[in-house]
Formats: sequence, C-alpha cells, structure tokens
Amino acid sequence: MTKQKSQLNLSNYFLPLGLFALFWTLALVLWQATANPFYLFNFGYIGSAVAIGIGLYVSLPARKRPLGRRVAQFLVGAYMLVFLGLFARENMQLEGFFFYLLAGMFYGAVIHYLVAKIFGVLIFNRGWCGWSCWTAMILDLLPFKRHRQAPLAAPFWALRYAHFGLSLGLVALLWWGAGYRVQEQSLTELVWLLGGNALYYAVGIALAFLLKDNRAFCKYVCPIPTLQKIPARFALLKIAGNLDKCNDCGACLKMCPMDIDIVSYLKKGQRVLSTECILCIECVNVCAKDALSVSFAFDPLTPGKTEFRSA
Repeated sequence: MTKQKSQLNLSNYFLPLGLFALFWTLALVLWQATANPFYLFNFGYIGSAVAIGIGLYVSLPARKRPLGRRVAQFLVGAYMLVFLGLFARENMQLEGFFFYLLAGMFYGAVIHYLVAKIFGVLIFNRGWCGWSCWTAMILDLLPFKRHRQAPLAAPFWALRYAHFGLSLGLVALLWWGAGYRVQEQSLTELVWLLGGNALYYAVGIALAFLLKDNRAFCKYVCPIPTLQKIPARFALLKIAGNLDKCNDCGACLKMCPMDIDIVSYLKKGQRVLSTECILCIECVNVCAKDALSVSFAFDPLTPGKTEFRSA
C-alpha cells in the first residue's frame, strides 16, 4: 500500500519535470544554434519558473494548491514585464509585437507571442492566461475570485475583437501613415509599454469591481484571445472528466473564472473543448469527487466548436 502511494505521488511530478526538461532542451538547442545566451536564460528561466509553480501545485494540500499557480504567474509575468519590458525596454504590448514583425526584428517580444500565445497554444492550450499573464497576476489579487453575478450577454464578448482591430489599425496608421519605425530599446518603446499596461490595469480593475469578477477584462476586453482561439481548438492539454463520478454539484461552474459550463462537456462525453478555458485547473481542484483531471490527447475530430457557457 505504501509503495503504491509512493508511485502515485511520483507520477504527479511527471508534468513539471517534463516541462522543465522541454524548456531547458529548447534553451540549450537555441543557444548552441545562435551563440546567443539570451535564449539560454529566457527559456531556461521560464521552464524553471513554470516547473516550480506546477511542482508546488501538486505538492500542496488541496486548499493551498492555487498558490502554485500564483507563484508561476508572478515568476513568469514579472520577468516578462519587468526584465524584458522595463529593463530591456521591449514593447511587450500587442502593438509592439506587430511593430517588431513589420520591422523584421525577432526579439523577445516576438518570440514570446509566437511561443506562448500562438503556436504554443497547440500544446499548452491557453495556459499562458492562467499561469503566466502579467495582467492577470494583478487582477487575480482582487477579491472577486467567484463571479457574483451572471456573465454579460454574448455581444460583449466581441469587444476583444474590436480591441484587436483598433490595435492593428493603430499600428497600420503609424507605420504606413506616419512613418513610425521601431527604435530599439528606446524611451518610446518604454513609454508605450508603461502606458499600455497602465491602461490595461486601470480598465481591468474597474471592470472587476463593476462586474464583481476578477477576470472580466480577460473575458470581454483583452485582445490576446483573438490570437489564441483557433490553436486552442486543437490544443493537446485540456480538462477531461468522468461523468460517473460527477454528482452535478456545480462547484466547477462556480469556480471557473471563464464561465464555462464544464458539466455539459462531460455529459456529451467530451473533454472541455471551450476555447475560453485558461487551464487554471480551479475546476479540478474544487471537485470533491475527483471527477476532473488534466488530459493530454489529440482529438482532431472534435475540435472546440461548441462553447458551453453559464447562463
């Protein structure tokens, strides 16, 4: 009995150790290929930070497990915002990503968006939003962890697309209309980063208090999901469930920060295919019957076309 329990506990660490090995392998390969130590530090640090967060999550008692996610959020989010943004003076905002692409600059911001917010989503789903986002690491400190009123109607979810369009339009106007060009590590890039983040935090905090929902900004305003939703449909990591264990208590729905009707997927015999899932694992942690788990699988025949949301 003791031996079996030990093996079970050891298996809990396969994911953090696997991610640690994956990121450090990528770091070493890119470092050797480019002779640029930035890749070694960047991917090595991120892999270590995420592994520490997930390792804490699986090690702590159930009630304290969210602390592991919060540790990962601050380790990765603060690195992106403070080191790459403030110290290296890279514009980590969405507009900065567009400007660097137009200029042909393969800098940290471009690597970050391509890995964490576009192609990496095919594997890790929207785990960036749940475990690493520097905007959410502040918003998750607010007191509205359980949404206290019904989510806004469907048209409000389109605001993020309007935000994305305005950002893209602003970049096009400045680039082709005003002749703006990226100035490497300049005060302009720093001001854009600070101004953009200040606006995000202000809007996010205001919406959280107005709607009694920490993640209101993520659901209605943030433009990043417009990049993530297509690859998220085919992501390998998703929440899976066992309907036989589920007693339909609704705890997962109450704790889901993205208003996903998780039980509806279980009743259809599917994993949680919603592209709104940020893989925060709050539903897994709150389930008293152990009916939910994180699943790694490829199911191309059932991409997330159906979005079951709470009413």
